[in-house]
Amino acid sequence: MGRKKGVASLTPLELELMKVLWRTGPASVQHVREQLGSGLAYTTVQTMLNVLHRKGKVTRSLKDRSYTYRPSVEQQREVGELLRDVVERAFGGSAEDLVLNLMQTRQLTPERLERLASSLEKVDDER
Repeated sequence: MGRKKGVASLTPLELELMKVLWRTGPASVQHVREQLGSGLAYTTVQTMLNVLHRKGKVTRSLKDRSYTYRPSVEQQREVGELLRDVVERAFGGSAEDLVLNLMQTRQLTPERLERLASSLEKVDDER
């Protein structure tokens, strides 16, 4: 029972790089590195951005002898794919089990659950 073929999921570091690009828009390697604030080497960030380019997650354009990277996938879609993968692998496809686990580990408090229920009602009303 492996991952679906064709779905190039993001590693934790790739996700952090993508979050920077989603938040800031097109950026150079140096800008992404500065935004990460993690002390990663320039070459590490550059290598990871090139991996994301090969995966089709970012596009790049050459400007003044350096590349500018921009996301080529939407954040909501990518995060949705990651969540589906986690739910499938960790909870056998049961989103309910995910929510129960979040409640049992106190990551989802009754107050947050109430706000979530309210948000769900608004979404239903909009449909």
